[in-house]
Amino acid sequence: MADEKYEPVMKVTAKEMADAKLPLSARDYCAHLLIPLVKCRKDTYYAPWKCKHEKHAWDRCQYDDFVYRSREKERRKLQQSEK
Repeated sequence: MADEKYEPVMKVTAKEMADAKLPLSARDYCAHLLIPLVKCRKDTYYAPWKCKHEKHAWDRCQYDDFVYRSREKERRKLQQSEK
């Protein structure tokens, strides 16, 4: 996320998330990466070494989203204090 600008965009629909049986707490901007991770885990009987790439991609997305939300919160806080 160094040079690229992160903008959260939903890449899967609510129906796709429901069909994948994602819990409501996981239906966020990273759901498009969680769906293949869950499928990989089920296909490999939860072997932790089998789905490293999917797990890393999902973790990175979660981190980028957290950083984005933190920066937005700070930006809004600064805007409020300027008024």
